[in-house]
Amino acid sequence: MIPVGIFTGYFPYALAETIAKLKGHGFSTVQLDLAFKDIDFAPGTVTKDKCHKVRDAFRDANLPIACISSYTNIIHPDLAERGRRVSALKEIIRHARDLGTPYVISETGTYNTESDWVHDPKNKTEEGYETCVKVIEELAQEAYDHGAVFLVENYVNNVIGSVRELQRLFADVPHPGLGLLMDPTNYFDDAHIGHIDETLNEIFDALGPRIRIAHAKDCKRAENAAEKHAHIDASEAHTFRGAGAVELPAPGLGSLNYELYLKRLAALHPNMPLIIEHLDEADVPRAKRFVDGVLRKIGA
Repeated sequence: MIPVGIFTGYFPYALAETIAKLKGHGFSTVQLDLAFKDIDFAPGTVTKDKCHKVRDAFRDANLPIACISSYTNIIHPDLAERGRRVSALKEIIRHARDLGTPYVISETGTYNTESDWVHDPKNKTEEGYETCVKVIEELAQEAYDHGAVFLVENYVNNVIGSVRELQRLFADVPHPGLGLLMDPTNYFDDAHIGHIDETLNEIFDALGPRIRIAHAKDCKRAENAAEKHAHIDASEAHTFRGAGAVELPAPGLGSLNYELYLKRLAALHPNMPLIIEHLDEADVPRAKRFVDGVLRKIGA
């Protein structure tokens, strides 16, 4: 069976209260955000002792940590800022096993100076791609050296967004320290949102064996092209709700064919953690009922 989890960052509390909330909703795994009110995980302050405190608290609650969020723009156009961001990501990667999982996730970035999720023309140039690949190679090696795996989460507006771009990345970086975070909604733009089933099948046919963790949100045509954010107490990565032609709401509130998505996922990875996102705390019960209901219906 596929275990259903959620990002801890949607519960902006101290460690013990966050775990109590998660348990109360019946989750069986989590994607860990290092953002608890009572523990400082700012860059340069991550230690084994802090990590073990978090890891052991989740273990004691029988709530396994499936993976760790470390979302950042790894190709920020300001080189000093890029260096700070990549350094902070590597710090988390080095401590992944101290937190109980090998998997650390980030998007592949954009050269846009205003947003981590808005397109920039350089994103789709050969120079832009090659620069991004060099950073990903560094991250994959850092992960491998510390018993971890760096998972890329593609997004259509970033350097690595499409099936073809991911295929090229994995061909150019055939590294055991590199894997894929599966989120099918991140592939949809104006050209694909009208071809959901076809796109889902293309994703799994091309990339299925690369997947290590899966996400559960939704997608639909946007009413306007503006970048969209929710007003919640969370990091910018968790307030983001889409940019351009496609909006990215919570699971069950869009057009994604969830039965097809989860059938394809379960056929390849029958025990893979599925992590709910793009919601506020009040919507958690509905979103979990929706995801659980689809999984029950398809027998996964």
